[in-house]
Amino acid sequence: MPHLRPVRRDDDAALADVCLRTADFGSDATGLFDDDDIWGAVFARPYAERHPDHAFVVADDDDRAIGYVVATPDTDVFEEWFRSEWWPRFAERWPEPRPDDDSRQAGTLRYAYGRRAGAEPWAREYPAHLHIDLLPEAQGQGWGRRLIAQLLDRLAEGGVPRLHLVAAAGNAGALAFYDRLGFERLPSPKGVQAFGIDTARRRG
Repeated sequence: MPHLRPVRRDDDAALADVCLRTADFGSDATGLFDDDDIWGAVFARPYAERHPDHAFVVADDDDRAIGYVVATPDTDVFEEWFRSEWWPRFAERWPEPRPDDDSRQAGTLRYAYGRRAGAEPWAREYPAHLHIDLLPEAQGQGWGRRLIAQLLDRLAEGGVPRLHLVAAAGNAGALAFYDRLGFERLPSPKGVQAFGIDTARRRG
């Protein structure tokens, strides 16, 4: 029976796997990049390392993570840590792409190299942000809703008033999911849709 629990240090590989297998707008991104490890190193693993108290997983009968929510309570502080401490570990493995490289991998690496305090336009009003991913076997059972509820409770307990997230504008399923959970759509640049929510106020 799947169950929800806090993240553990030994979940690192499973988090990276879930991230990879859902990274292509909810579908498996295996083989899209030259190195599959890029996905988890940008979007999942740093959160679990920096903020394990704000990371929860859905685990299967073998206690392996098949879904997660990871977050930071302070986006600007986290982004500066990502820039100065986390990402330099990978600079030799994944150099900054050439200016004429317009591949999807290059875009993701440019995003990683550009992360810093003040870069996220929603961080001032919505200081926390999250990433959530579920493998197909964990979908359609309410686990996404429960993961976010657990995280919002933790943020509210810690006095963090608001949270934001960013989804691909073309990911209709994700957009509908956040609408159902009571997230507010925020003004966003082309290609993405940002959402915000008060940690103590939600419906559904």
